[in-house]
Amino acid sequence: MALTISRILHAGYVFECSASRIAFDPIFENPFSRNCHAFPDVRFELEQIRASHFDAVFISHFHDDHCSFESLDLIDRATPIHLYCLFDELFAMVRELGFTDVRKLVIDTPVRIGAFEVTPREALDSDVDSMFQVSADGLNVLNVVDSWIGPDSLAKLARWAPWDMVLWPFQAMRETDVLSPSRAAPAAPQLPDDWIDQLKVLKPRYVVPSSCQFLQEPWSWYNRALFPITYRQFIEEVEAALPATTVVRLNPSVSVTLDHERLEPAAPLPWVVPVGEQDVDYAYEPGMVAPETLDIATRFAALGAAQAATVRTFCESGLLDKYRSLELAPASYFEKLRVWKLTVVNHAGQGTDYLYRIEGDAIEPLQHSDGPLSWTTSVPLAKLYAALELGESLTSMYMRINDVVFDGETETDLVEADITDDPLIRCLFDGAFGAYQAAQLRRLKQRDDKQDDRDA
Repeated sequence: MALTISRILHAGYVFECSASRIAFDPIFENPFSRNCHAFPDVRFELEQIRASHFDAVFISHFHDDHCSFESLDLIDRATPIHLYCLFDELFAMVRELGFTDVRKLVIDTPVRIGAFEVTPREALDSDVDSMFQVSADGLNVLNVVDSWIGPDSLAKLARWAPWDMVLWPFQAMRETDVLSPSRAAPAAPQLPDDWIDQLKVLKPRYVVPSSCQFLQEPWSWYNRALFPITYRQFIEEVEAALPATTVVRLNPSVSVTLDHERLEPAAPLPWVVPVGEQDVDYAYEPGMVAPETLDIATRFAALGAAQAATVRTFCESGLLDKYRSLELAPASYFEKLRVWKLTVVNHAGQGTDYLYRIEGDAIEPLQHSDGPLSWTTSVPLAKLYAALELGESLTSMYMRINDVVFDGETETDLVEADITDDPLIRCLFDGAFGAYQAAQLRRLKQRDDKQDDRDA
């Protein structure tokens, strides 16, 4: 026997061995997660996907670029879904989508599917992520997904070295750096040292630069600021540090067959169709000047009157109620009296300012500021509405924080401030779980209800 590994997109894979066929983190959408566009570009043959059979689907964590209901909607509802998540709500939602066999993955507890044994392994952030050890025909593949490996897990994983293949997350994405680009340091010019150190412990025969196979919208400045590592750099540095290891690039649809001796090309997935040039690469521009929020906001369509009113009500009252319900972290920047300005910019580039006085867990609106500002946030109106109603994630919000120069005392305090202490981030995302999937589920159920009405 041999093991066939096919790339779907991002962290999505199909593994086949003998008569067994399983999928990992399947995404059949382009774009996905609202503004992630496949890079290289592909399209999906949806009817072929609906006709495909998987003996099981494994999902590493709940983030919407790994667990998307619009993608799961294409899969037969009798397919077992094995999901790593600490929140029971997600399991209930998957069942509500119609899946009849939904199972909770437990770290270090193997799952047997035909020729495969799949064992979830503990990721560094075990409250969110898991990794997968995939074993078949005496071969061992470590799917790191887009997690990271802690020292205890690394020591355990070393027992299986040399690994036959490691699917390694190859982008050190700068999600928090793009929130405040004028204050962010450029990315290091080389791969993180711990990547190479950990790969040396794992001693893989083959490494696939995995996850992060996407760009943002074609016009987005994120494309030159969010992805600092190129495929070329990854290949050169890994192979120089590990001479016995071969780096293998798997673009969407590409398949390989792995056995104990070699790796060979295999027939591509027929329902993932490459579009245009496939051997594309990232281009990072350190020091680039990011466009203002008013320029970005004009890229999005105008909201209707009711949608704009939803945002206005949130800024005038809902945000205050939410902030007061949250527990401030110890030593937070906002323990001290601060004046915060939130600017919401519409499709015409016109901003509406909201001022707030914050001290600890207390927040009050201000008509005007009688003192210096100490924190600023700007966001497109359309994106704030999407976060409130459509499950928009932070990485696609185009939020900008503290891109101004404050007084000297404030600047000194900001040196130790955590950017994710931003009041808008906390009010939108602290304690929030499954908003993206819940919004997807509502849309899918509305679609089915309309279809039932037409059939009646």
